[in-house]
Amino acid sequence: MSKLFRAHLALFTVNALYGANHVIAKGVMPGYLTPTVFILMRVMGATALFWIIQGLFIREKIARTDLGRLMLCALFGVMVNQLFFFHGLNLTSSVNSGIIMTVNPIMVVILSYFILRERITWRKSTGIITGAAGAILLTLTAGTGSGDSSMGDLFILINATSYAIYLVLVKPLMAKYKPITVITYVFTFGLMYILMFPLTWIELPAIDFSAIPKEAVIKIVFVIVAVTFLTYLLTVYGLKYTTPSVSSAYIYLQPVLVIGFAYLFAVMGISDDYTDTITWDKVGYMLMIFTGVYLTSSSSFLRKKKSISRT
Repeated sequence: MSKLFRAHLALFTVNALYGANHVIAKGVMPGYLTPTVFILMRVMGATALFWIIQGLFIREKIARTDLGRLMLCALFGVMVNQLFFFHGLNLTSSVNSGIIMTVNPIMVVILSYFILRERITWRKSTGIITGAAGAILLTLTAGTGSGDSSMGDLFILINATSYAIYLVLVKPLMAKYKPITVITYVFTFGLMYILMFPLTWIELPAIDFSAIPKEAVIKIVFVIVAVTFLTYLLTVYGLKYTTPSVSSAYIYLQPVLVIGFAYLFAVMGISDDYTDTITWDKVGYMLMIFTGVYLTSSSSFLRKKKSISRT
C-alpha cells in the first residue's frame, strides 16, 4: 500500500467520521447532554489527548507574537464554530447540516479576498453566487421534515463561516509551526473560552451523568476520540502527501455520507430516523452547492496550471 493511497484513505476516513458525527452527535442531544456541555466534554477530552501527543513527541515553542493569532483561531475555530454547530445540529436535521457544511470552501474564498487579498475571478464569482443561493434556499425552505429548523440551518451556516475564518487565520501559523503544535494551542485557548462561557456553568450542574446509558457514553467517547482527536491527526497525515486543495475536495463526500449514515443508523436502531427530511428539492439545493464549490475551487487550480505552463 503506497503512502499516497494511505493519505487518500486517511482523508476519506476523516470525512466519513465527520459524516457519522452529524447523525451520532444528534442522538446524544438533547436527551442526555445539552449542546454546550457536549462541547465542553469534546474540547476538554481532545485537548488532553493533544497535550499527551505534544509532550511525548513534539518539542516546539510558540513565539509570544503569535499568541494573539492563536487566540483568534481558537475563538473562531473552536468556540464559535463548535457552539453554533452543536446548537444548530440540536435544532435541525443531520441531513441539512451535512449539506450546508459544503459551503465552507466558498466562505474561505470570500474571506481570503478580504483578509489575504486573493483575487476573485468571474469563475469564482459564479461559484460563490451559485453555492450561496443553494445554501440560502435550503435554509429558507426548512420545515419539510420533522427534524428541520430554519434557525438550526442558520446556526450551521454561521458555523461554516466561523470555520472558514479560522482556516484563513491559521494558514500563516501552519507554515511556521508543526500542525500538531498549532492544534494543541488552538484547542487549549478554545477550552479556556468554553470555560468562560456563562451557559457552561449554568447547564453543567443540571446534567445527571449517572443517568446516561452505556450506548450514549459510547457515542460521546466516539465524538471525542474519533471525530475530534483522530480526525485532526489523520488530516495532518493526509496533508503530508497531498495538496490542501485535494484535502478540501473531500468535503464533497460529506452530504452523501451523512445521508448514507442516516439510513444505516436508522435501520440499525442506533439513532433516530431523520430520513423523512431527505427531499428532492434538498437534493437540488445540494447539487447547487456542489456546483458552486466546484467552480470556486477549480478556479484556483486552473490559475495555478496556467501560471506553471507559462514558466
